[in-house]
This record gives sequence, C-alpha cells and structure tokens, in this order.
Amino acid sequence: MAVLDQLTSQQAIDLENKYGAHNYHPLPVVLNRGEGVYVWDVEGKKYYDFLSAYSAVNQGHCHPKIVNAMVQQAQSLTLTSRAFYNDMLGKFEKFACDYFNFDKLLPMNTGAEAVETALKLCRKWAYEVKGIDENEAEIIVCENNFHGRTTTIISFSNDPVARKNFGPYTKGFIKIAYNNLEALEEVLKQNKNVAGFLVEPIQGEAGVYVPDEGYLAKAKALCEAYNVLFIADEVQTGIARTGKLLAVNHEDVKPDILILGKAISGGVYPVSAVLANNEIMQVIKPGNHGSTFGGNPIAAAVATAALEVIRDENLAENAERLGVLFRKEMQTYIASSQIVTLIRGKGLLNAIVIDDDEDSDTAWNICLALRDNGLLAKPTHGNIIRFAPPLVMTEEQLLDCVSIITKTLKQFEP
Repeated sequence: MAVLDQLTSQQAIDLENKYGAHNYHPLPVVLNRGEGVYVWDVEGKKYYDFLSAYSAVNQGHCHPKIVNAMVQQAQSLTLTSRAFYNDMLGKFEKFACDYFNFDKLLPMNTGAEAVETALKLCRKWAYEVKGIDENEAEIIVCENNFHGRTTTIISFSNDPVARKNFGPYTKGFIKIAYNNLEALEEVLKQNKNVAGFLVEPIQGEAGVYVPDEGYLAKAKALCEAYNVLFIADEVQTGIARTGKLLAVNHEDVKPDILILGKAISGGVYPVSAVLANNEIMQVIKPGNHGSTFGGNPIAAAVATAALEVIRDENLAENAERLGVLFRKEMQTYIASSQIVTLIRGKGLLNAIVIDDDEDSDTAWNICLALRDNGLLAKPTHGNIIRFAPPLVMTEEQLLDCVSIITKTLKQFEP
C-alpha cells in the first residue's frame, strides 16, 4: 500500500493499531477533512464535531484566516530557534500581552509545557522574591485535576491510569479538594513554604465540574493575603470557551500567572503561552528555560490570527448565548429522562452525567450511537459525556445538534 493511497476507515484503524503506541482509545471514526463545525470521515460521512479537539478548535476547523497566516509565514520563515530574533515573535507578544492585560509572555508549544513553565516560574519567584528556602517551596493543587501527563504533572494527579508505574514522583505539591475554600485556607495558614495555587477554573477532564460562584475570587483573595501566586490553567477553559475570554473573567479575577494553549492557535499549530507581570516574569534569565520551537515565527503568526478571530467574530459572546440555550434545551429533556441525571457547564463547555457507574460502557455506547447519528463526542470518567462544539456554531446548528443528542438518548431510555 502506497503511503498516499486512500484508506478505508478500517485500514486506517488497523495501521494505527499495528504501528502506533496504544496510548489513546479513540472513538472508531477516521476523519480526513474539517470545516467550521463539521468534520468528514474517509468515506465522506459528515458529522458535527462536539469535542473541538478538547477545545483547541474553538474558531472552527481550518479557519481560513488562521490557515492563511500559517501558509504565508511558512513560505517566508519557519524556524530560527531563539538563538536569533525573528520579526514575528515580538509583535505576537505585544498583541497577546495587550489582549490579556499582562506585562510579559513566555512562549512554548503544548499545554503541558506551559504548565511546567508556570511551575518553574512560581518556584523561582518563591526563592528569589518571596524568600522561601531553596528546594522547600510547595505548590497547592486540586484533587481530580488534569494539567497534562509529564512526569512532574502526573506526580500530583490522582488518576491511577496516568500515574501507575511512572514513579518515582516529583515532590513539592499539596493536594486539596477542589471548590473547597476552607481546605485552601487551612494549608495556607499552616505552611509558610507555599509558593502558589494551581487551579483549573472549571475542571474539564474531570467531567466539567464548575465550582461554586465566588470560589475563584475568594481563592485569589486568600492567595493575596498569604503572598501566594494564583496560577490559572486556562488551557482548556480559555480563549472564549466558557462565554468569556477567560473563565476567570466570570469572577473578575486576574491570575498572577496565566497558562494558555489549545485554542490560542485555533488548533492549527501547537502554541502555548505563560503570561505574568514583570515582578514575577523578571526572575527568568537567559538559560533558565526555553524551547527550540517555542516562539517560532509560524506559531507567532498563527496565534495572532487565532486571537484576532476570537475578537473580531465575537466568539465569547456567541459561546455564552448558545451555552445558555444548550443547557436550557437539554434540561427540558433531562427533566423526564431516566438515563441522564444532570447537565452542567459554562458557555459551550458542558457535560451530561449518565445514570450509570464509571465502569459501565453506557456512555461509550451512547457516543457510538451519536456518531452513527452524525455527531461526535467522547466520554470522560466513564459515565460523563463532554459536549464542546466549535464556537462558530450558529443557533440553527445548535438546535439541530440538540435534536440529534436527544433522539440518541431516547434509544437508551429504559
């Protein structure tokens, strides 16, 4: 079989199973084209995308402005490394700093890299500014978090699948319950070596857990009271997904360190970033941290275009409006459903909870049926289905999707 031969779905799946590491369990659908809110499989069947590459494709698949920015930049200069300046990075840094209201940006490539960057930045600030004894700094994290799968990050995960047989683990982290201000304050009172509090404004991978109203603002106030950095991981929740530019904006919170990824490039190219003000970012000196590809010209051009799309097409406002409509329509169905117990979310980051245990295959089978009916979604934690379409969706398309989802759920009602 020639490399460029057209494959059937089964042939493509068989190739991955034979030659690829089995580190994912994909839904059995093989995609080869995307546009806006739609994707097509190799046989030509059309689907609504209700995952958006885990919220990386907020601007829709293959947005022409973002793709054109990538193509144009790729034809002139792709990579110099940071050994030299390029004429695109500074422009992107200024645009993003102005857009998110920070002094400085440190560019990387992936979300996990950005989280690792934020952890290093927080620790260095702790020793050089706060005055914690070297190697004694601790960072508070939340149970059921998802910040990536690098060795340090899985060290403070409580997901056994991500952790088991990958030790020894990195020290220096304190786990507390999510959405629990008393637990946060207790640790802050008792431990003078706390440098930062790393938190997802909404826990996406855990099942779209939305904290109580006021949680983020009060947590930020506690961090300020104890001179601890509030670090917001907005890799999934940021870039308009929840109905605001950032999820922390719902409570008018400005993080000390902001972590961005995924949709900062519209899913076109791997780009991530850590933003902070000068008094924090100044601790990073040449040689402390970097990446050959971080801040490359293509990344800078793509990310600038992607953020312009969010702004110019009012995608945060669209996510807010359609999210309210989606939850309202789904709640109407759930009121008399015996298979779905609740819906939760903000903007167009939502999830339904299936009335079954985490070890069941009901949610998986529902997602297979959704696929057959023309909509792609994926379970998380066994009995939860996350719904996160591209933010360019129209009201008519959303209501069509609600119809597909409810029709599919009816097949599973007892």
